[in-house]
Amino acid sequence: MTENAQQQPPAPDTELPTQYAPADVEGPLYERWVERGYFEADEKSDKPPYTIVIPPPNVTGSLHLGHAFEHTLIDALTRRKRMQGFETLWQPGMDHAGIATQNVVERELGKEGKSRHDLGREAFVERVWQWKGESGGQISGQMRRLGDGVAWSRERFTMDEGLSQAVQTIFKRLYDDELIYRAERIINWCPRCLTAISDIEVEYQDDDGELVSMKYGEGDDTIVVATTRAETMLGDTAVAVHPDDERYKHLVGKLIKLPLTDRSIPVVADTHVDPEFGTGAVKVTPAHDPNDFEIGQRHDLPAITIMDEHAVITAHGPFQGLDRLEARSAIVAALRAEGRIVAEKRPYVHSVGHCSRCKTTIEPRLSMQWWVKVGPLAKAAGDAVRDGRVKIHPQEMEKRYFDWVDNLHDWCISRQLWWGHRIPVWYGPEGEVVCVGPDEEPPSGEGWRQDTDVLDTWFSSGLWPFSTLGWPEQTESLAKFYPNSVLVTGYDILFFWVARMMMFGLYAMDGTPPFHTIALHGMVRDQFGKKMSKSFGNAVNPLDWMDKYGSDALRFTLARGANPGVDVPIGEDWVQGSRNFANKIWNATRFALMNGATVEGPLPDASAMSATDRWILSRLNSVVAEVDALYEDFQFAKLSDALFHFAWDEVFDWYVELSKTTFQAGGEPAEVSKRVLGEVLDVTLKLLHPVVPFVTETLWTTLTGGESVVIAEWPTDSGFRDAAAETEIESLQSVITEVRRFRADQGLQPGQRVPARLTLDGTALAPHEAAIRQLLRLQPEGESFSATATLPVAGATVALDLSGTIDVAAERKRLAKDLAAAEKEKAQATAKLGNEAFLAKAPDNVVDKIRGRLAKADEDIARIQSQLDKLPPA
Repeated sequence: MTENAQQQPPAPDTELPTQYAPADVEGPLYERWVERGYFEADEKSDKPPYTIVIPPPNVTGSLHLGHAFEHTLIDALTRRKRMQGFETLWQPGMDHAGIATQNVVERELGKEGKSRHDLGREAFVERVWQWKGESGGQISGQMRRLGDGVAWSRERFTMDEGLSQAVQTIFKRLYDDELIYRAERIINWCPRCLTAISDIEVEYQDDDGELVSMKYGEGDDTIVVATTRAETMLGDTAVAVHPDDERYKHLVGKLIKLPLTDRSIPVVADTHVDPEFGTGAVKVTPAHDPNDFEIGQRHDLPAITIMDEHAVITAHGPFQGLDRLEARSAIVAALRAEGRIVAEKRPYVHSVGHCSRCKTTIEPRLSMQWWVKVGPLAKAAGDAVRDGRVKIHPQEMEKRYFDWVDNLHDWCISRQLWWGHRIPVWYGPEGEVVCVGPDEEPPSGEGWRQDTDVLDTWFSSGLWPFSTLGWPEQTESLAKFYPNSVLVTGYDILFFWVARMMMFGLYAMDGTPPFHTIALHGMVRDQFGKKMSKSFGNAVNPLDWMDKYGSDALRFTLARGANPGVDVPIGEDWVQGSRNFANKIWNATRFALMNGATVEGPLPDASAMSATDRWILSRLNSVVAEVDALYEDFQFAKLSDALFHFAWDEVFDWYVELSKTTFQAGGEPAEVSKRVLGEVLDVTLKLLHPVVPFVTETLWTTLTGGESVVIAEWPTDSGFRDAAAETEIESLQSVITEVRRFRADQGLQPGQRVPARLTLDGTALAPHEAAIRQLLRLQPEGESFSATATLPVAGATVALDLSGTIDVAAERKRLAKDLAAAEKEKAQATAKLGNEAFLAKAPDNVVDKIRGRLAKADEDIARIQSQLDKLPPA
């Protein structure tokens, strides 16, 4: 622990309102933090650096619960490190989100009856920049609402001039190193957006389709294949079978007739085919299927493109000009008329890829695109984790990472869009190809033209950890803050964003990885564990909950559910519970201030403290150590839970309550406890601050008079422990808890006073008689005292006179009735579990439920019998 770190003069106003009103506090507090520059980072500082980049949200987006969750974790880490004396940089910014942004602006144009082609490329891009300026900053305001402590002066955008220079620089270097090339390959194509899209932009869902089995060839040379995309048969250039499949060995190498066309195609043997699946024969369409493309490459098959970019059939014949889905039905009908349909299955539910932006079914398509040769880059990314330069947390996620980087295919980086980083390649009139760096003049003259494609958004976001620091210039910021200390992101983009940052960082920064640790978290789900979605009707706007309960309540709920790599369920009642916790902190601090709690001066010597004082300080130091260890292990849920129970249960419900007796008695013990209470609150508020910044800032500055808890010194474990005091207070807690439970069991009201005799001599509880009587509402025994119930607990005895408070006979009758019901429940459950015929037929969940009923009945019987035993005779 530390003494009061700020030692500022007391704040002029040490009064707190009776109730905490987040809406009145949060906005002004955040603006004060920003104005004072608390979140800015100085590259000239001699403090050790601590750097985290924000996973850049799309400029089109708004704050959803996933953002709020991730930002809460990052903000907690950076606030703590700032308090620990690190030069802390949380780098903010946004991604230009090529396809998503272009779609938004195109929809806006559509409302005017225009398309991007009506404007032309330059005017359209200018229109996007205009839209970005007007609408693209929405998420920044929402980040402020949440309390994100980012360095706003360093905010970057992936289309900024500096970041554009970084993109052009690394493209040029990769091209010159022959790690970028242009080739015709299969890509994911969206017929609506008219562009190639990345794997992460494809959403798979189960659709109702059809599985059609078709007969190719004639007579003895027939073979049956099945497909869900019958229209692609127009582009078949082979049928493939497994080399060891005896059924088809006589056909391998032969030509068979392709129905509905005037072509014949070969039967080839390829180990890719699974002889156990379906008929063991597959149609091969190299221009419209990634696996078929690979087979085609191995067997030197032609690739026939049968659709244009709108997914309209271009193959000659009666199907030309039909949309792919129209053609599918027409082709099946034509094959049926020729007697070539062997089987049809409808509906056939199968996984189908859709464009995540417009929901159109994607089409695998052979296309000339730009690619990154990822082999050497991916190997370096894998080696950095294997040799320990980069840690993945939780460690069990390493396998998923290796499964990806060790099997990574070359990356298609070109997109047929207008919004984005245009590929810096020029083509000449004689077939020349020139890649131009950022400091080079592009070739000019008649016939020269720049490539019309732009780069995949992930290409520029893959440079984020170093491009935001000024790379390729060797800036002071780059020297100070690279590599990042930790990357906090969802496991869902481990393969896409994280792997690309690893590849590019190692390549561009001479083998230095972009971060020391990758801390992966799960996805936010509803309270039933279901994915949140507008279509499910369970999506939540986090601003609604922040408006209703305060930002601290939302943050604490999210952090308390954040186990590493595990999905996070959240419900509104949990946020309400966190709001209650904020109120509890508020009310306890008000009580402390009203009773003179102080942080002034050093802590009194332990010899001057009561056991209660020594106990809470001992527990406080243990919690400081525990929270520190959990932060280092990214155990946000556990550290939040530890702080919740320490603050609510031990500080507020026990220490504050026990201190009331001391404060009422006055004198030197009261003065000591006031200083101890001030210390405990000072440290507890600091520990809570990274997760619940607003309420703790208000309370801490009022309590201590310090400038801001944001820049206060993080508590450290002083090493003070007092096992004897902890044992003593645990005994005290046992007595109070046991007697309270007994009172409740007897139906006594919490405030109802009962005569009692306390036998505490010879126990550590003797000094606590006044506190015990006050907390348990126990009167002195009086002359007519008659013990009707005796409770031995923790070496002491509490004898109660209940004769004037309860009807013993009625209470015995009520408990006897409850006991009989519990015994009946036990008998029924025991009988069922003893019935072998029942156990053999009943589902496991039913049997488990009955076992639970039996266990509950046993607990009830023991509890009720204990209550009966403690009652006096009727």
